[in-house]
Amino acid sequence: MFEFKFTEEQNMLREMVRDFTNNEIKPIASKIDENEKIPAELIKKIGELGLMGVSFPEEYGGGGFGETGYCIVQEEIARGCMSTATMNGAHQSIGSNVIYLGGTEEQKQKYLVPLASGEKIGAFCLTEAQAGSDSFHLKTRAELDGDEWVLNGEKLWITNGSIADIVSVFARTSKGISAFIVETNTPGFTAGPPEKKMGIKGSTTNPISFDNVRIPKENLIGTDGRGFLLAMKTLDAGRLGLGAACLGAAKELLELSTVYAKQRKQFDTAISNFQAVQFMLAEMAMMIY
Repeated sequence: MFEFKFTEEQNMLREMVRDFTNNEIKPIASKIDENEKIPAELIKKIGELGLMGVSFPEEYGGGGFGETGYCIVQEEIARGCMSTATMNGAHQSIGSNVIYLGGTEEQKQKYLVPLASGEKIGAFCLTEAQAGSDSFHLKTRAELDGDEWVLNGEKLWITNGSIADIVSVFARTSKGISAFIVETNTPGFTAGPPEKKMGIKGSTTNPISFDNVRIPKENLIGTDGRGFLLAMKTLDAGRLGLGAACLGAAKELLELSTVYAKQRKQFDTAISNFQAVQFMLAEMAMMIY
C-alpha cells in the first residue's frame, strides 16, 4: 500500500520554512503588498536557505527534495505572503525548471546552478497577447544568424520580469516552437512597467520586449522545434506549486478566521458560539482538509 506520510526530512523542511515565514515574512507581508515589491534582502535570505532551488538535485546547487519538497516550501511561504510564494514559484518551477528539464549539462552548470542557489533570479517567458499556454500561436521569432540566435517580439504578464537575471524564452523558429536562455543584461532586452493588479501585488508582473536580442547559438534549450512539449512539461510543475501555495494561504485564512471568531463578541458571547459561524468554519475546513 502506498504511504502518504511525509518523511522525517520533509517534516524538518516544513518546520524550518514555517519558522522562517513566521519570523521573516509575516511581519512585513503587509508592506510587501503596499509597496508592491518584495525586498531584495528577503529574496537573498530565501536563497541562502536553499529554498529557491529546493526541488533540484544537489549537484546543481539544489536541495534534492524534488517536487514534494518544493510544494511544502510553497505551501508554507504562502501562509505568510502569496506574493513571495509567487515570486519563488515563477523562479523555480518554471523559469529555472525549463533548463533542468531540457538543458544540456553545460547549460545546467552555467545557468541552473546560480539559479538554484538564489544568486540569480529566473523568469518564464511564454505568454503573449495572442497566446497563453496555447503556444502554437506565438509570434515572437528567433532566427539563426551565424553562431547567434536573434530574438524579436513581445511577451506579456511575465512574473519576475523586471527582477530576473536569466529568462527562459519561447519563440518561433523555422522548425517550430523552440526554447532559449536569455540573460536580461543582453542588449535589446527590455522589461516594461509592472502591471497594476488587484492582488499578489508584491510579485512584479511585466511586459517584456526583445529587439534584435542576440544570444549564443548554444543557448537553445533542447531540440529546435521541440519547445512546445518542453513548455507543457514545465507548466505541469508550475501548477503543482501554485496549488500548494493556494492550499497554504487557505490554511492560514482558516486559522485567522477561527482566532477572530473566538475573540469577536456579540450579545455577550464569542461569535464562534453561533451555529452559522461554526458552519462557515466547518465548511472551510472540509474544503481544505
